[in-house]
Amino acid sequence: MSTTVDARGLSCPQPVLMALDEIKKTTGTELVVLVDTEASKENVSRAVESQGWQVREIKEDGETYQLDIQKA
Repeated sequence: MSTTVDARGLSCPQPVLMALDEIKKTTGTELVVLVDTEASKENVSRAVESQGWQVREIKEDGETYQLDIQKA
């Protein structure tokens, strides 16, 4: 089961900080991050990849991006 970080409605760098905080404290290998801007999607993707995680899939639903992230 993956943990979900809902960062919709927040501007950068808050979504990045929330995702990195969850990566540090999670014991799992999967994480879902919800954001609602293109900039947040790109910034979160780069940040988690710098921590050794990979963005497995990005789903777009209206104004929401769902980033499915997995520990590499």
